[in-house]
Amino acid sequence: MVVTHDRPADVRPGRRRAGSARARAALDALEHLVGGLGTGLLALLATLWLALTAAACLVGVGLWLLPSALHAVRAVADRERGRLSRWGPEIVGPAPPPSGLRAMLADRALRREVRWVATHTVLGLFLGLIGATLPLSAAHDISFPLYWRFLPESEATSAVGWWTVRDWPGALAISLVGAALVGVVLVCAPALARLQAWPGRRLLRPDAGTDLVLRVAELTATRAAALDAHVTELRRVERALHDCTQNRVVAVTVLLGAARRALARNPEEAAALLDRAQDAAEQALTELRAVVRSILPPVLADRSLPDALTALAAGCPVPCRVDADVPARCPAAVEATAYFVVAEALTNIARHSGAGEAWVAVRTAGGLLRVEVRDDGHGGADERGGSGLTGIRRRVEAHDGTLELASPRGGPTTLKVTLPCGS
Repeated sequence: MVVTHDRPADVRPGRRRAGSARARAALDALEHLVGGLGTGLLALLATLWLALTAAACLVGVGLWLLPSALHAVRAVADRERGRLSRWGPEIVGPAPPPSGLRAMLADRALRREVRWVATHTVLGLFLGLIGATLPLSAAHDISFPLYWRFLPESEATSAVGWWTVRDWPGALAISLVGAALVGVVLVCAPALARLQAWPGRRLLRPDAGTDLVLRVAELTATRAAALDAHVTELRRVERALHDCTQNRVVAVTVLLGAARRALARNPEEAAALLDRAQDAAEQALTELRAVVRSILPPVLADRSLPDALTALAAGCPVPCRVDADVPARCPAAVEATAYFVVAEALTNIARHSGAGEAWVAVRTAGGLLRVEVRDDGHGGADERGGSGLTGIRRRVEAHDGTLELASPRGGPTTLKVTLPCGS
């Protein structure tokens, strides 16, 4: 009888994944703590400036310095808001501080920022120092057996300075202390990072109702962008119909009239005119189909977004690779916008970039459709250059999406679009 043990094989990958996730969380937390150390140093400077200003008030000159000190507090607080927003929910900053010393002192947001600066100077700076020194101490102690014999006896100590090493067992013991410090980092770093961020998330958040006001303003701007995108699309369709299809239909009408007049006196000329009229009608039909497909490509409805993008890439003059992972269908309007973004981006690449290759990546995660288009061209793309990027941004913002463009001189160019898709 052969007995198989499946459980350990199933458990080990899960443990490895959990260990990897914990290590990533610890590294992120350490980075967060070190970032908090930077804002802690700025908070220390702002606190010292406030203290000097308060001392100067005793001799009557501090009132002139107080506005600059409060502006320094606001600058440090805004920097902390940006840092915390990159690591969690966004913290929206308050309105600019009012003018006049009395109004500034009456500003509730500014008073909370002063409390945060004083707190962060102590707590944030202390926790940031722990986050910066713990990994260095762990690395020092783990590698201690490699170099302890080359150190003077007075300096052959652990990073925490517990004892002086005089033999190999002591050096190995310090190495075990370093391993224990690694465990402390893995376990405690996320909690320390949350503790460091807690005063900022409590004191720097906006007053109740601020988020709603900003959201209303954002929706108003989004609605205007949607209307602009709609008008732009109507103008594009009208221009395409007027410049191409309408001229073809007029040519068909003229040729048919000429053929009817020539039918009695010269049947061969009439037949030639009818052939030309048929060719013009076929061209008008082809152009009309192209306009209709540009509004909503049938391949999106018949097949899927990855298939439509693959067809776009196949027709691009620049060699293009598509990497699409979209397991479920998105709303038709979102897929049409993603298709438009890629089509316009590939057109820009073919016309302006001088690229030898392009890449398109599409992913869905967390209710968002992410589209990235890259090329190895000479870069320098700019929305003000009339390359269609403004139209892309308007169409993306009409869906509450975001657009990021990175195109340094010399390349490469990367266009990233994020669209809410509700899946």
